[in-house]
Amino acid sequence: MDRSSSSNVESNQVLVEENCHARIVLLNRPKQLNALSFQMISRLLELFLAYEKDPNVKLIILKGNGRAFSAGGDVSAVVRGLVQGNWEFGATYFWKEYILNFLMATYSKPQVSVLNGIVMGGGAGVSVHGRFRIATENSIFAMPETALGLFPDVGASYFLARLPGFFGEYIGLTGARLDGAEMLACGLATHFVSSGRLPFMEEALCKANSSDLATISAIIDKLSEQPNLKENSPYRQLDIINECFSRRTIEEIISALESAAAKQKNDWISSAIKSLKTGSPTSLKISLRSIREGRLQGVGQCLVREYRMVCKVMLGQVSKDFFEGCRAILWDKDRNPKWEPSKLELLKDAMVDHYFTKVDREGWEDLKLPTRSNLPVHAIAKL
Repeated sequence: MDRSSSSNVESNQVLVEENCHARIVLLNRPKQLNALSFQMISRLLELFLAYEKDPNVKLIILKGNGRAFSAGGDVSAVVRGLVQGNWEFGATYFWKEYILNFLMATYSKPQVSVLNGIVMGGGAGVSVHGRFRIATENSIFAMPETALGLFPDVGASYFLARLPGFFGEYIGLTGARLDGAEMLACGLATHFVSSGRLPFMEEALCKANSSDLATISAIIDKLSEQPNLKENSPYRQLDIINECFSRRTIEEIISALESAAAKQKNDWISSAIKSLKTGSPTSLKISLRSIREGRLQGVGQCLVREYRMVCKVMLGQVSKDFFEGCRAILWDKDRNPKWEPSKLELLKDAMVDHYFTKVDREGWEDLKLPTRSNLPVHAIAKL
């Protein structure tokens, strides 16, 4: 492929349609379930910065081409770079991604994310921070990072910590999948609109020619519905989730879940136990601490901390589970990772602490967040 056609493929990964004062931004890597490449993140950052300054832009609608909104960040490319000795690519990738997450979380114009399909990991990072999140009957949400040797990042320690009770710890640690009704119930989605009505919603939003939050909300409200939670939804048993996932350590959470399982048979409880026993011990420990710290921090503080953590994960000084998780899940697909340390009890406090300190590497610096001004009230509240 020559350079011009290669560049064309990259520019086509994010498509833009201008409709009056609205900008419809389409994530366009359908074969890769819109996994966010470095080029996509760079382009989204460029667009959102430009749109914020452009008085002609009043609203941004973000959606995905195909059966996914976005299945996450392109971590496979990051790990390939690490294997080839290119640590800087990963550091730059996450730096830009987290700056984009911060920009969206503090954006001065309304962002409507249409989550009509798979929303995972980095896909949540470019949607959940926005003002309006539209779930449908096709939505599937998950933060599956602990099965990959990573942790829920992209500001997830901020938004998971703000879900009802300890539901954020439950989905962040187990990677449990939610449907659209559950996303709406717990607050990850602001509205539920049947996929057949999405074209009408988009048309009405473009015609409204407004950036007023109440106006936009009213338009979406007219087309939205209140879906029923399925009978066996874990969200119906938030009391059990709170009882178990409020515990101080992963070991205590597992023990509490096993006690709950002995009292009543629930598929979601046995599934949660299995996930916690098969996930990376290192990932589980740092993820729990990250979400707990996120309860007391603004979105910017969370992203700065997560950047330290992800750089430590990539350096692999305590554990190389990120490499092993990508091998087992994404490359060889044997789904049989060999974690090291292999057991929760082998992880000492000092090993966990390591992930929350600055990186001792020449040229490395903490994430520098852009200065934000003239923010709406809902964005200021996140700081």
